[in-house]
Amino acid sequence: MKLSVNSTVSIAAASFSIYAYEALKDELENVDELRFIFTSPTFIQDKAKKEKREFFIPKLNRERNLYGSDFEVKLRNKLEQKAIAKECADWIRRKVKFKSNASQEEMGGFLHVRNQKQSAYVPFNEFTTTELGCERGNAIYSMVNVMPSPFAEEYLKIFNEQWQNSDKFKDVTAQVLEYIETVYNENAPEFIYFITLYNIFNEFLEDISEDVLPNEATGFKNSVIWNKLYNFQRDAALAIINKLEKYNGCILADSVGLGKTFTALSVIKYYENRNKSVLVLCPKKLYDNWNTFKTNYKNNPLVADRLRYDILFHSDLSRERGMSAGIDLERINWGNYDLIVIDESHNFRNGGNVDDEELDDDMELVETRKENRRQTESHQARLNGRGANRWSSESHQTCLNGRVVTEEGESKEEGKANRYQKLMKKVIRAGVKTKVLMLSATPVNNRFNDLKNQLQLAYEGHAEQIDDVLNIGRSIDDIFRNAQSAYNKWAKLQPEHRTTERLLEELSFDFFELLDAVTIARSRSHIVKYYDTKDIGRFPTRLAPLSRRPKLTDLNESITFSDIAGQLNELNLSIYTPSLYIFDSVKDDYEINMEGSGISIDGREKGLRKLMATNLLKRLESSVNSFRLTLGRITDYIEQTLSVIDRKSDGAIDVTTFTDDLDSTDSENDPFVGKKSKISLRDIDVVRWSNDLRHDLEILKLLLLMLKDITPAHDCKLQMLVSDLKQKFQSPINEGNKKVLIFTAFADTADYIYEQLADRIKKECGLNVGLITGSTDGRCTIPKFPISFNNVLTFFSPVSKDRDVLFPKATEEIDVLIATDCISEGQNLQDCDYLINYDIHWNPVRIIQRFGRIDRIGSRNEVIQLVNYWPDIELDKYIELKGRVESRMKATVLTSTGDDNLLSVNEKGDLEYRKNQLKKLQEEVVDIEDMDTGINIMDLGLNEFRLDLLTYIKQHPDIEHAPFGMNAVVGATDLAKPGVIYILKNRNAGVNIDKMNLLHPFYMVYIADDGTVICDHLQPKKLLDVMRHVCKGQDKPDKARCAIINKETCDGRKMQHYSDLLAKAIDSIITVKEESDIDSLFSVGESTALLGEVKGLDDFELITFLIIR
Repeated sequence: MKLSVNSTVSIAAASFSIYAYEALKDELENVDELRFIFTSPTFIQDKAKKEKREFFIPKLNRERNLYGSDFEVKLRNKLEQKAIAKECADWIRRKVKFKSNASQEEMGGFLHVRNQKQSAYVPFNEFTTTELGCERGNAIYSMVNVMPSPFAEEYLKIFNEQWQNSDKFKDVTAQVLEYIETVYNENAPEFIYFITLYNIFNEFLEDISEDVLPNEATGFKNSVIWNKLYNFQRDAALAIINKLEKYNGCILADSVGLGKTFTALSVIKYYENRNKSVLVLCPKKLYDNWNTFKTNYKNNPLVADRLRYDILFHSDLSRERGMSAGIDLERINWGNYDLIVIDESHNFRNGGNVDDEELDDDMELVETRKENRRQTESHQARLNGRGANRWSSESHQTCLNGRVVTEEGESKEEGKANRYQKLMKKVIRAGVKTKVLMLSATPVNNRFNDLKNQLQLAYEGHAEQIDDVLNIGRSIDDIFRNAQSAYNKWAKLQPEHRTTERLLEELSFDFFELLDAVTIARSRSHIVKYYDTKDIGRFPTRLAPLSRRPKLTDLNESITFSDIAGQLNELNLSIYTPSLYIFDSVKDDYEINMEGSGISIDGREKGLRKLMATNLLKRLESSVNSFRLTLGRITDYIEQTLSVIDRKSDGAIDVTTFTDDLDSTDSENDPFVGKKSKISLRDIDVVRWSNDLRHDLEILKLLLLMLKDITPAHDCKLQMLVSDLKQKFQSPINEGNKKVLIFTAFADTADYIYEQLADRIKKECGLNVGLITGSTDGRCTIPKFPISFNNVLTFFSPVSKDRDVLFPKATEEIDVLIATDCISEGQNLQDCDYLINYDIHWNPVRIIQRFGRIDRIGSRNEVIQLVNYWPDIELDKYIELKGRVESRMKATVLTSTGDDNLLSVNEKGDLEYRKNQLKKLQEEVVDIEDMDTGINIMDLGLNEFRLDLLTYIKQHPDIEHAPFGMNAVVGATDLAKPGVIYILKNRNAGVNIDKMNLLHPFYMVYIADDGTVICDHLQPKKLLDVMRHVCKGQDKPDKARCAIINKETCDGRKMQHYSDLLAKAIDSIITVKEESDIDSLFSVGESTALLGEVKGLDDFELITFLIIR
C-alpha cells in the first residue's frame, strides 16, 4: 500500500532499523507523523543493578538493531550506514517520536496506517527489512494479517491509550537520535581500538565481575584485606576466584614486587567466609610471612579478619610424623582441605609420575616390606660371603629391584613418592574436592611441562576433568605436547631468529586459550601502564647498575682468578665417584646404571661431582675465604680416604655430600644432595683410584699454598665493599637513607663479611649490621637484641615490617643486612634503597628476584641502586670456563663410550642463554618478563589488551552500546602501512581453521588499498599491536583525513571501494580455509573439509574498521 501525503503511522514493535527506513524512505517522506513504541524496555536507564548478564543481553540486542538486525548483515557490509544514518536522523527530527515500554508488562506488536483509509497489520514484530519482506529471515514462513476498519480503529485506540500513559511509557526520541548520531559522527581512532577490544574480550570482563561471584560471598568486600588491596590486586582476586570456581585451579604469575601474597590472602578470606578449610604450603623460609597474617599479633594488619588457615612447608610432604609449625603431621587430615595455596609453586614444576597405579604401588610396597627384606637379606648374604658389607644396616633399609624402603614404609626410589606425588596423593586426590591456587613469578623455566605439572595439581592429574570444562576440543596433554614440540623447534633456531614473535607464531590457538583460562600474569610495566597508581605510590626509579670487577688480591705476583680456574680444570674430583672404579665383575651388585638414568649409586655420584665442580667455581667467585674453606674440607676428606685405603681395610666408603659447600639453591633443590651410598673397598680398583686422588690432592694443596697470603687486608673484593659502603653512608642516594642489603650465595661468605666488617661499621660509622643465612636465627650488633630470623628483617626494614607495632620503644635500626638467598623470595624490604650482589648467581632470574626485595610498588625511595660484583675476568671467558668445567666432569664417563660431544646442544644453549642474560644485566636492571630469550608467560597471551580494555571500560561503561560498522581514519606510520583493518565476527562456527585463530569467532584482516593482504587473520596479536600503535592516545578524530575520506565517498554514500576491500578480506579467510581443507584430505586424521561451509560475505558481520591513510 502506498502512503499518501499527510498520512500517519503508528508502530508498536520490538526494534527499529535504519535499513527499514532506507527501504521505505521515499514513502516515509510522505508521512505527516510517525509514532513508534518499543514494546519492551529499550533505550531507558536500568533502575536495578545487572545481577545476571543474560537478562541484559536482549535489551542490548534490541538497541543494536537500530543499526541493522542479524538478518541485515548484507546491507551493513555495503558500508553505507553512515550516510543512511545521517538521512534517517534528519527524517526523525522532522517527523518521528519514539516511546518505550518502561514496565515489565508484555505488549504485542502491530502497525497502524491512517491513509485515505485505516488499516492495521498484525502481527508486526520488528521494523526491519526482514519484517517488511525485503530481506530473508530465518522463519520458514511469515504471515501478516491486514485488519481493515473497524478493527483498525480498535488497534489505534489501544495504541493511543498506551501513548498517553506516561507512567508506563517514556519518551526516548532523544536517546534514539543520540544513538543514530554515533553512526555518522566522526570517530576517534582510540574509540575504534576499544570497540575492537570490547567485542573480542568482553567475556574477560565477566571473569573479573563481582556480579558473578557465588552468593556465599557475603561480607567479602567488608573484610580488612579486601580494603587494603590496590585496584590491580582486586581485579586479580576476583579473576582468581572465578577461575578456581570454573577450572578448580589458577596460577597467579604476577611479576616480582606486585603483592601476590596479599592478593592470595583476599582469596583465602573469601573461601574462609564460605566455611572452607585452607592450607598454605610455602618454603620454610617464608613461614613468618604467612604466620603473621593469621595470628593474634600486634603487627598483624589483618587481625580483624581472623584468618585461620593452616601453614605447612613444602618439605613436610615428605614426612610422615613429627611436628611442623605446631601441627602434628601424623594426625593431620591431609584430605580435608578445600583450598590449597602453594607459595613459590615453581618448586613443584618438575612434577612426577602421577599415574594411579604407580602411586598405589608405593602402598603395596609398604604392605609387603617384610617379604622384600627377606629376599634382600638373602641377596646380601651372598655378597657378605666375600667378606664385605656393602649396604649400611644402621638405617634398617631394604632394597629390591632398585627400590629402597625404610622401616617407616616410605618408598625412596627416585621418581616415586617425591613431594609432588605426595601432594597429589595425600592432599589433592584424597578426601574433599580441593581447589589449588599457585603463586610464582617464574612458573615456567625453559619448558612448557613446567606449567603443565603445576596445572595437573588443579585437575588431580586426570586430563579429562579439565578437558570437559575447557571445552577446547583437544586434550590438555595434546595441547602441551604440541606446544613443547613448537618450542623445541624454535629453540633450535639461530639466535637472531629465536624471537618471542617467532615463538608466538609457532604456537596454536588452543594453547593460548588454555593459558587465558587458568593463568593471571601482569608485569610491573603493565601495572604502571594500565592502572592509576596515584593511591598506591609508584615504583622507585632504577639507577643504572654499577658493575665492580675487583682483583683477587693486591699482592704482587699473586695468583689470579684465571690461574685458579685453570688449576680447577685439571681436577677430576674422583673422591665423589668411587663407583667409577668398581670392578666390572661386581657392578651388577650395586645396580649401576651407566647411562645415568634414575638416581643409582653412580648416577648420584656423577651428578654430585658435576655439582661440586661448578660449586668450586662459584665459591671462588664468591670469596677467597669461602673457596679456601672448601678446598680445605675436600683436602681433609681425600687424606682421610687415602688413609683408609693405605690401611688396606675391608671397610666401606661413604660418599659425603658436602651440603655446607653448596649454595642455598643447590642444597635445597638438587636431587643428589642428602643421599648416601656405601661401596666396599674390596670391590674397587683402589690403585687407580688412589692415583687419581693423589693427583687432586697435589693440586688442592698447591692452591691452598698460593691463597695463604690473601688475608682480609689483601682481599680486594672485601676492600672494595668497604669503599662502596663508605660512599653510600657519606652520600645517600635518598636523603637520610643509609641502608644497604648485601646478598651472597654462600653462608661462609656471609659469615666472613660479617666477621670482618660488622664491628668496624658499628665503631666507625655508628651503624648496626645484621646477618641472616637461613641456618641460624641470625646475628646483629644491637646490644641485647631479641635474635630471630624475623626480628632481624623487621629491624632492617621497620616501615614495611610494621616494627613500631611490635617494638614501640625500639630506637635503633639495622642499616646493613648481609644475607644469603634464603630471603631472595617473598620478602618486602623496601625501606632499603641499595643492594649489592657480592657474588653473581648462575641463574640471572635469582639476581632479579634479589633486587625485587627493594624494587617494590609503593616504595618511599625515589631511586634505588643495584651494584654487582663480577669476577675479574671477561664474562664470555667466565661462561666458557663453566662449560669447560662441566665438560671435564663428563669426560671420564663419556669417553669410554666413544662420545666426544661433552656438552649437549641444550646445555650449550643454556650457557649461551645465561651469558646473554648476564650481559644484559650488566647494563640495566630488567624484569623477569623482559629477559629477551626463553619462555615468558606474559608473552603467551593477549593479557595486555585485556588490561587496556579493563582500564577504559571503568571510565566508559557505555561502550557496549556502540553500533557495529563504525570506522575511524588514522595516519600511516613505518609500522602501519596504508590500508584498512577490518574486524569481523564469524556467524559460522566452522571457520576456525585447525584451531589457529586466537580470537575465534572474531577475525581481523589488514588489507592494502590494492587488495593485497598485509596481515591475515592468523596473526591477531600482531594486528592488535598495530592498532594500539596507531590508535592509542588518538582520542580526537583526525578531521583533516576524515574530510578527505568524506569527499572521496560522498559523505559515506559511495563506499564501493571499501566494500570491495571487505569482500577481499573475507575472501582471504575463506581461501586459507579451502587450502587447509585440501591439505587435510591428504593428511592423517580428521578432514576439515566437511566440518563447516563458508559461503562468503554474508557469513561475516562487520564489527568495525580502521582506515590507515
